[in-house]
Amino acid sequence: MNDRSSSRTERPLHVCASSACDCGLTRRDMLRLSALTGAAVAAPFLSAGDARAQAFKGDDQPVKIGYLPITDATPLLVAHGRGLFEKEGLKAEAPRLFRSWAQIVEAFVAGQVNVVHLLTPATLWVRYGAKFPAKIVAWNHINGSALTVLPEIGKVADLGGRTVAIPFWYSIHNILLQDVLRKEGLSAVTRARGAAIGPKEVNLVVLAPAEMVSALAGKSIAGFIVAEPFNAAAEIAGVGKVLRFSGDVWRDHACCVTFLAERDVAEKPEWAQRVTSALVKAQLWTRDNRLETAQLLSNAGERRYTPHPPQTLAKVLAATDYVDYEKSGVVQHKGWAQRRIDFQPYPYASYTEQLVRAIKATKVEGDTAFLDALDPKFVAGDLVDTRFVRKAIDSVGGPQVFGVPADYARRETIAA
Repeated sequence: MNDRSSSRTERPLHVCASSACDCGLTRRDMLRLSALTGAAVAAPFLSAGDARAQAFKGDDQPVKIGYLPITDATPLLVAHGRGLFEKEGLKAEAPRLFRSWAQIVEAFVAGQVNVVHLLTPATLWVRYGAKFPAKIVAWNHINGSALTVLPEIGKVADLGGRTVAIPFWYSIHNILLQDVLRKEGLSAVTRARGAAIGPKEVNLVVLAPAEMVSALAGKSIAGFIVAEPFNAAAEIAGVGKVLRFSGDVWRDHACCVTFLAERDVAEKPEWAQRVTSALVKAQLWTRDNRLETAQLLSNAGERRYTPHPPQTLAKVLAATDYVDYEKSGVVQHKGWAQRRIDFQPYPYASYTEQLVRAIKATKVEGDTAFLDALDPKFVAGDLVDTRFVRKAIDSVGGPQVFGVPADYARRETIAA
């Protein structure tokens, strides 16, 4: 990927070229991801993954989690930390923390990890762009992201002529940001370093979530849209403020989902069921134990799953200040009665269908030809397998426990 410029009033944005850097998407990462779209190049990864999978039969296969240190990974980490996989009769290895989406996808395809959380739009790229057979078996959470900007930015229109960071091209963040920009008459662009940015343009750059707060503090960007707890971290540090919550644009949307290789779903259905059941129980426990969850995931927790302090995670998970955002007007849809982040595992077909339509209308870097052939209804049935999550939800009291309609259907609400 080429370097992207900052706006005329912002400092140059560093885009790392080293694979050793703690970046969201390095040039080498982009090359690795692009290479996976070629069948000849992908074959060794597929063979390695098959060999690892075949080494275990049924439930003997250990759970090998891959995750990024964001709140989207909460169900996977809670299930591990509370021994829920073991209670389902499974063995679980220590979760592996990755620094970029490219790295986690590569490890997943190679079979080095077998249970990952992944950005929902990225699953489209993996299955239909890279042609790696995998299935969404559950949502990890709902909402849990925000557009955070410099303190002097008062409204979305103020982002004209400036640079905003996203975590990945195939992300709900990119989709929702562009929706919000279009409503204000702004266009998303990707400019080369040093190129001028028009007053009605917003320059998009891909940046690692872990780098976003410092980039905002240094004013190399005017804002970022990303998963928590980086929005909360910017607020606590006093370097940024939330301008919009993602769930206030697309009501109760999914960001990350649980992704399993199709070979494991097809050949080890009982294993897949046990994994999904553990994750559903983890979400239910999290809903009732939000402060305990913050402690468990924090750098003060016994396992130190993430580098975030408990108070930052608590600001997201407990959301004690959400009412203040409603009073201030940051939250525009008070009747939606949402939390900053919440947990509901069922993957609605209506959401997947709308996601396909939305990504087709979104500016995305790279080869997007595969998107043209995607039919929303087909994808909803082909990409997602709801058998395991339905059974798991029934085992904990039924859909009403998570506020899900008995018929597992809903109408998508989007209001940028």
